[in-house]
Amino acid sequence: MNKMSLYLQRAKLIDSIRLCLRSNAPESSLASILRSPSLDSFVVTNALRSAPSPVSALNLIETLKKIETFSHTQETLHALAKILAKSGQTEKLGVLIDAINTGKFTNVAYVSFMDRMRWYAIAGDLNEVTGVWHEWRRTLDKHPCAESYNILMKLCIEKSMDAEAVKLFRRMIEEGALPNCRTYTVIIQHLIKFEKLDSAMKLFRMLPHMRLRRTLMQYYVLVEAFTSADKLVVVKTLLNEMRADGILPGRAMLLSLERMKEAGYADEADELIKEMMPDERIKSISYSLVSIEDDVDDDSEGASDLPGVDKDEVQLKPWLDPAALASALQHWEDEEVAALEDANFMWTSRLVCKLIRNFKSPETAWEFFCWVAHQPGFVHDIYTISRMIAKLARHGCVQLVDQLLFKIKREGMILSFSTIRLIIDFYGFSRKGDAALNIFRNIKTICGPLSQSSRLILYSSLLRTLAKCQMNAEAFDILEDMILSGICPDVQTFSGLMHHYALEGDIKTVQRLFGMVRQCDLEPDAYMYKILICAYCKCERASLALRIFDDMRNSQLMPDAATKQLLVKSLWKEGKLREAARVEEMSEEVGDNMPLALPGHLYTVSTADLIMAYRIYSGCFTEGPSEEIRETESLASA
Repeated sequence: MNKMSLYLQRAKLIDSIRLCLRSNAPESSLASILRSPSLDSFVVTNALRSAPSPVSALNLIETLKKIETFSHTQETLHALAKILAKSGQTEKLGVLIDAINTGKFTNVAYVSFMDRMRWYAIAGDLNEVTGVWHEWRRTLDKHPCAESYNILMKLCIEKSMDAEAVKLFRRMIEEGALPNCRTYTVIIQHLIKFEKLDSAMKLFRMLPHMRLRRTLMQYYVLVEAFTSADKLVVVKTLLNEMRADGILPGRAMLLSLERMKEAGYADEADELIKEMMPDERIKSISYSLVSIEDDVDDDSEGASDLPGVDKDEVQLKPWLDPAALASALQHWEDEEVAALEDANFMWTSRLVCKLIRNFKSPETAWEFFCWVAHQPGFVHDIYTISRMIAKLARHGCVQLVDQLLFKIKREGMILSFSTIRLIIDFYGFSRKGDAALNIFRNIKTICGPLSQSSRLILYSSLLRTLAKCQMNAEAFDILEDMILSGICPDVQTFSGLMHHYALEGDIKTVQRLFGMVRQCDLEPDAYMYKILICAYCKCERASLALRIFDDMRNSQLMPDAATKQLLVKSLWKEGKLREAARVEEMSEEVGDNMPLALPGHLYTVSTADLIMAYRIYSGCFTEGPSEEIRETESLASA
């Protein structure tokens, strides 16, 4: 049996279990379904995930104990752990985690700190989550991942511990963990919860400048909040920006669009509704449509024949997993394609985008992209084309990207700014610097007019890509062209370039870049000073590093402990013992206030951006302006 046929067989069995869990069928009916030869850990995992409630999922687990041929795997145990968490059964969850970690289940890996944090967060157990987090921190030489902070922040917000959530965000910045899209989603949701809509919007507007993509969830919560506040002009702006970002709207926004229609925005709302409405071709499944024993004999016994089951009682959309479907089609063999065609899937833009994203091979994604274009009722749109272009660019398939760009130009389509930026960034991963330059030079024909801030971000992405591709001369030419066109690079772009040329050992260019920072009237942040100190030390120019250290001190800043130690070590190595002692003495004056890490990250976000984000957030939850100013100043000095 080929992989596609196996996927379809599993999907049919999962649908049978889903329907049975939602019906009045007796327990024997569920046991009968689970005795199917097709039952495996994949079927059980997905049936558990799609169970209508924790109670029904636990009932499925109990019934599975009667199936002698079934044994748990890591996937089914993790699904069970999540169910126990959802139902608040933390004691049983702890027992399950201990059983896994002590090797009671064969071929099941040790439960990670992150999984434990996630499960206890779902259960709402703040003490357990905090305990796991601190245990994890003790095993690391640096801060844990950004998602661990996100989990804690979200849980604190749910527990109405608002000040603690703000402090966690501050700690995240101070420890050098880079806040990601989800971090700001949590913060925006927190601000909206307290009706701080202007602050939420201000933070949302900052995200592109911090090189963070704006997500469908962020758009959704903002659209919902402004709709409830009857600020439909803002809703219209958000929806237009969402389309400009190339984000396919979600169906959850339909209510907001209906409100827009009532307010006089009928044309705009109708156009978006067409993109969001469920496809009428996708039919519901019911017991009368699913054969439980289909893989045993020829439809001789269907679910509608089970005692106690009303075939009209339950109807669901067919189960579908884009990741599993893409995996089944990974090799795009004739048998798999034939099975796919026989399945008669109803292809929508959303489903096609998900499959393209989940294909590991760009060649297979392209085969599918071309195949689906000829399926009845489906036509590629800007969303599916953009997704395909991004996939191809990530893997350096320049000719196919150019082919699609030609098609877009011929048909009068316009790519979103976010897609263009993705292409340029992905060409950096695939080391196709010349192709990135070509995209940038033809930007007006494929993307349309761009704002000054959007051009700054694209220039920065291009500079980063050229640096990755070791195209140093071209990078400096682009930098000069950028400045001559009236666009001043931001601090994080300069920091990224300095870091690159420092690794190349090109100290003269590093110094030249630092001079350009001054000419652009930019104030170097602590992270930029760190880059310079490290660059000079590695090139055995400790005296120059000491000069930067003094400049940093004059700006009321201090390097982190690791940078200070590198400078002292370099000064000692070059025989500058007095200077090394002076650096040590100055650092001791700071004492316990020495930061663990310096805010700021190459090419993405500066210290000033992080401080501004923190100030917006903390300002909504502090008692007065004096406290906000003190905390902000403290963060800036760190």
